[in-house]
Amino acid sequence: MKPPRRALLFVLALACPALVLAHPGTAVHAHGGFVDGALHPLTGADHLVAMLAVGAWSALSVRQVWIAPLAFVAMLACGMLAGAAGLVVPGVEPMIAASLVGLGLLIAWLRRVPALAAAALAGSFAFFHGAAHGTELGASIPLLAGLLVATAALHLAGIAAGQLVLARHRWLPQMTGSLVALLGITLLLRLA
Repeated sequence: MKPPRRALLFVLALACPALVLAHPGTAVHAHGGFVDGALHPLTGADHLVAMLAVGAWSALSVRQVWIAPLAFVAMLACGMLAGAAGLVVPGVEPMIAASLVGLGLLIAWLRRVPALAAAALAGSFAFFHGAAHGTELGASIPLLAGLLVATAALHLAGIAAGQLVLARHRWLPQMTGSLVALLGITLLLRLA
């Protein structure tokens, strides 16, 4: 089996537990365990697209491809712990939407970005995503672990998509980035 197929199968396997939930229609995050944390990024387009976009952008624009995803995962954990501890982070929802606009534009732009700048940008976006998760879900260790594993898997899928698909055609990153930015703009307009 080729590596891209393995990555796709891994991401699809993360979604499979949702098919066997004993209580469909109830809150997915009722128990706060590992599976709940792993499923959470898959339940909202804003988080799902942002995490895939970080991987794709990193694959297309950052020489050290893992630096932005690692910074994202680390700061996602920090933001989640802060949100769970009760820290009120102003502008969480607008910043999540703005992160989609920014990531979309960065994907479409197709310019090399220094590793430190990529890590700082991804980390700042991630803190807001994490604060939203922490406020909404709390921060049990299993929940946090599931969320971080799913986030890393989505980054991996985004990197694979960036390297194997988007990098092959100049117009494809521009179209994909524009769609990601459009989702962010739509979310911002809904918040207004």
